[in-house]
Amino acid sequence: MIDARLDGRTGRLTLNRPEAHNALDAAALGALRETLEAWAEEDLRALVLTGTGGSFCSGVSLGDVAELDFATDNPLTRLCDTLERFPAPTIAALNGGVYGGGVELALACDFRVGVTGMRAFAPPARLGIHYEPAGIDRAIQRLGAQMARRIFLLAEEFEAEALLAHGFLDHLVAPEALDAKVSGMTATLEGLAPLAVRGMKRTILELTRGALDAEAARTRVAACFASADHAEGLAARKERRAPRFEGR
Repeated sequence: MIDARLDGRTGRLTLNRPEAHNALDAAALGALRETLEAWAEEDLRALVLTGTGGSFCSGVSLGDVAELDFATDNPLTRLCDTLERFPAPTIAALNGGVYGGGVELALACDFRVGVTGMRAFAPPARLGIHYEPAGIDRAIQRLGAQMARRIFLLAEEFEAEALLAHGFLDHLVAPEALDAKVSGMTATLEGLAPLAVRGMKRTILELTRGALDAEAARTRVAACFASADHAEGLAARKERRAPRFEGR
């Protein structure tokens, strides 16, 4: 159910199981994580995660919940951790509804672009399930504790406009404008200095987790100042042209 392709310096992962609202089975969870781990070694400037049909993702297939040991080794948490730590910026192109673990999958991305008419909710409380603490923490980090209460304790459903107002979405567009909006964002990312972008992404993640490695961050700052990309950026500004960054 995973369509993985590289488009220049952008990786694109498409969930392709629309008849099941792109629910992730055990094989899909593993395939996504393995692809992300392999692509982390590539010189990518952006990664897009999207779905086919009317839903982005409905989380983990309920048929697999009973078979997998979610208490000791949650495969969705491992996938979302891998996605969150992906070196290049990630964009969730939310083509439709976001349900259950799909909410966490979207929150593990750096940016989320939604479409009018979509909605999102997490139903664990309706099913007698205590959601994984790491996923709850991810929601708190992105949206704040009160929104996490509404998502998990009330199992509240949010329409597209509310998702935008509460910061779940960075952008809300008509369904037919989704591809163009995301393509514009990836084009912007591909044109920026990758050493700086990757370094700042890591710093932002460490700061939000309260786990900044200050020495490593200073090393990243110094490396950017000493890079060929910094020299190119200064030269391009002086010459009034677009810079050509090579990531070194």
